[in-house]
Amino acid sequence: MLVMSTSVYARDSLLVVGSSTVFPFATVVAESLGKSGHKTPVIESTGTGGGMKLFCNGVGKKHPDATNASRAIKKSEIKKCTKNGVTPIEVHIGYDGIVLANSKQSKPMTISRKDLYKAVSKEVWDGKKFIENPYVKWSDINKSLPNRKIEIMGPPPTSGTRDAFVELVLHKACKKMGIKKKGPDGYKTRCSQVREDGGYIEAGENDNLIIQKLGSNPERFGIFGFSFLEENTNLVQGATINGKEPTFEGIADGSYPISRALYFYVKKEHLNDYPLKPYVDHFMSDGMSGPEGRLVDKGLIPLQPKERAAALKRLAAQLK
Repeated sequence: MLVMSTSVYARDSLLVVGSSTVFPFATVVAESLGKSGHKTPVIESTGTGGGMKLFCNGVGKKHPDATNASRAIKKSEIKKCTKNGVTPIEVHIGYDGIVLANSKQSKPMTISRKDLYKAVSKEVWDGKKFIENPYVKWSDINKSLPNRKIEIMGPPPTSGTRDAFVELVLHKACKKMGIKKKGPDGYKTRCSQVREDGGYIEAGENDNLIIQKLGSNPERFGIFGFSFLEENTNLVQGATINGKEPTFEGIADGSYPISRALYFYVKKEHLNDYPLKPYVDHFMSDGMSGPEGRLVDKGLIPLQPKERAAALKRLAAQLK
């Protein structure tokens, strides 16, 4: 059950909910905006799915003004927003990668996307049919992988990181094996669930907690956003996937295989409430999300110049 703070019901400032991945970036923007004379926005980490649910519930002080997202809004969420009188405006802020990481006390991992799918998926394709995941140790999947139990800490179903990981790892691995998208044996149905036998451990929306637990258990791996890896390079290391290390450059040019876009959505009906427009402008300023902005130092992969110019043009038209 999703629980919101009392700030939703009695507030005099901007309220932003949503993605734990975008949360650190939004917090920097909010604190900076507060120092400029505006009331400091309240930023709450609820996960992308949880944030969308709250955001689309309605208009007015009881509902958030904006929501952060580590994936694009779904058709079902747009439908819910429309039903409740909410017009979402999309703001594309940049990119992020999803990493498989472990403690620096252990050896770094090198793995293929297909083998990572075999480690995480509830069901796996054996070449003829889908079967319950039989792999207990990494070496059961591939003898080149560690001879130890598979234990991966990762995000829950409400997380945009989880959605993106399913799409970019599980779905893509199944598609590459020739499995069709739709139908009872399509990858949308059979390659969307993570294992529930202890191999995958839901760790909540707090990625920092995963990093802490990796430090106390070098045998485990964790799944989280690249920005958290960047902030904790003294503690954890990212795995090489399909021959590509998780780097700023690899995510920016798309060569790192688990890369995704990051967004936040604002409520058109709230544009004149609180400092919503100033917040959007500040977030998308060169000094924040630009190529040399403060958020890049925090791990954000900025939009390329032409893409950024187009995004700012679209945004300006929607904010009129």
